[in-house]
Amino acid sequence: MNRSYTWLVIGLSIPAFIWLVPTLWMLSLSFQPNEVLARTTSSTAFGLIPLPFTADNYAALFTFGQTPWWFLNSLIVSLGMTLGVLAVSTTAGYALARLDFPFKRVITVVCVIGLMVPEQAVFIPLYTMFADFGWHNSYHALILPRMAVPIGVFLMLQFFQAIPRDIEEAARLDGVGWLQIFWHVMLPLARPAMMTLAILTFLYAWNDYLWPLVSAQQREYFTITLGLASIQSNFAQSEGLGRVMASGVIASLPVVILFLIFQRYVVKAMTAGGSKG
Repeated sequence: MNRSYTWLVIGLSIPAFIWLVPTLWMLSLSFQPNEVLARTTSSTAFGLIPLPFTADNYAALFTFGQTPWWFLNSLIVSLGMTLGVLAVSTTAGYALARLDFPFKRVITVVCVIGLMVPEQAVFIPLYTMFADFGWHNSYHALILPRMAVPIGVFLMLQFFQAIPRDIEEAARLDGVGWLQIFWHVMLPLARPAMMTLAILTFLYAWNDYLWPLVSAQQREYFTITLGLASIQSNFAQSEGLGRVMASGVIASLPVVILFLIFQRYVVKAMTAGGSKG
């Protein structure tokens, strides 16, 4: 049993390492001097061990232009979008799963159909609407269009439907209203699904490039992905490959940290969903 488990770990570690090689290579290049990377014939320029080692690429990255401000913008937009998606998805999912109201089935079908609509298909009407409001180049223009996502509503709908109705009925016998049931009973039970949705939303918001590219024309409202993309060609031409790799590491570091901290919630939600199904 132990031997088979060992071989299983080895077998899974090999493709995992192969999948991580590009990331490790990017990390290694970010800690190498640009003059070394410029010598393409040097074997050290393409190794996974950064020799010689230097942190100048990261120091130069944060002293270049508005990179710290772009980080703050991404943090504000990602957190705002995450909180908005959680608020809309949990309330809408609970209403569609537990409450009875007119046109409930029609609204549910519309939410499911929304899963099949590409987000790029609504960019023109979104841009026109926000231009009429004068909201472009602002935080709410970057946050509001992504707060109502069909996948979030559908995820919470499925989770609330899987909760036994006996729990609600017991609370109703105690004279508790539906709002108190939602807040004190359903939300604590839905914590794993909410954490999963929050992580996925934050990752999506942090890595989003298309809508900030459309809505934010002023550099002070650039997110980190848009800002680094705007200076990447200059880095590659004048500052070197090392700083380009450093920008990639910095942009992906918060995502990696977030997943490592909250990955247990994702696993818990997946296992809970599998056992209920």
